[in-house]
Amino acid sequence: MYQSQSDMLLPMRTMAHAMQASFGWTHRAPRLPMMRRMSAALELFDRFTLTHERPDFGIRQVRSGGRVVDVFEKAITATAFGTLLHFRKDLDTRHPAVLVVAPLSGHFSTLLRNTVQTLLQDHDVYITDWHNARDVPRSAGEFGFADYIDTVISFLEYIGPGAHVVAVCQPCVQVLAAVALMAADDHPCQPLSMTLMGGPIDVRLSPTTVNALAFDNPIEWFEKNLITTVPSRYRGAGRRVYPGFVQLNAFMKMNMERHVKAHRKLYKHLANNETEAAAAIKEFYDEYFAVLDMPAEFYIETVRMVFQEALLAKGALTHRGARVDPSKIKRTALLTVEGERDDVCALGQTAAAHDLCTGLRPYMKRHHMQTGVGHYGLFSGKRWETQIYPIVRNTILTMAS
Repeated sequence: MYQSQSDMLLPMRTMAHAMQASFGWTHRAPRLPMMRRMSAALELFDRFTLTHERPDFGIRQVRSGGRVVDVFEKAITATAFGTLLHFRKDLDTRHPAVLVVAPLSGHFSTLLRNTVQTLLQDHDVYITDWHNARDVPRSAGEFGFADYIDTVISFLEYIGPGAHVVAVCQPCVQVLAAVALMAADDHPCQPLSMTLMGGPIDVRLSPTTVNALAFDNPIEWFEKNLITTVPSRYRGAGRRVYPGFVQLNAFMKMNMERHVKAHRKLYKHLANNETEAAAAIKEFYDEYFAVLDMPAEFYIETVRMVFQEALLAKGALTHRGARVDPSKIKRTALLTVEGERDDVCALGQTAAAHDLCTGLRPYMKRHHMQTGVGHYGLFSGKRWETQIYPIVRNTILTMAS
């Protein structure tokens, strides 16, 4: 139904795009407000659609070592479901290696563009670049919760000893599990520090609307109502997925008033030819409306194991037959970060990691609660850059020195 609707609207969007392009000259004609308003309305209609291709990170340069240096993006290893990307700086100085673990929750890893760009100032940055499941052939097999943990471990192994890991949102659970498993095995590549930002370590604490959905419905409800099959036109035809457009719809409903207000502002900026102000809003929604389908098995297992049963928090999580025990972590410093206004992972849910990592000495654990930010503000924007990032940087620097 979604695909059919998208197909039916395509000619209308194409027409709107062509008409809006024909009004391009109105931006140079301030005495024609009616034409500018019509042009703005057409552009809004043309833009209000979803894309399913990963946007470009677009990080070409960064200020590091007191000067602007070039940045080169390179895929260094990959599985069927994810690529390890490396952002190499044209700089001789060696910086600590950091693996950023992006969420697999309906958006592409480029949602963390600002996170990566900020970290690049003082670090050698890698990121998990998850693939859109609708483009992964069924012959590649399934990708579940355990596979995610295995991928994190294999990427840390590829980077090598002495790395650090930063998990944003949903993968905080898998990253904590991966580090615990590596610690139990005395793995030489266990990271020197682990930063968990706005993640659902223990959803039983201050449940949010997101948590309530999982609590109020049996797992069969999710399988029946939220899982569908990839249409035949795509490489992943026949694969069972949790569609990214469903996840985006859920996210938008949580803050619909804010999104409506943002698009009203965008219309006003376009109609008034305020291109710089309009560009900032367009840039955000270009990213926000780029959606990724998740493998059904990963989504269902995450709902059950993290949001319904809280297995890690209860000490009952196992991985391929082995118990996941965070108390085994003794050499990886822990930093947890939460946002005062986070309506996805409420206060206390991420900090719960400290109660699990009982093997760490007090000086190797730190918690930061950032005032005035919601979920997105934890890893993007001014407060991330000026208030949160310095704490992350100092944690890494302390363990790297």
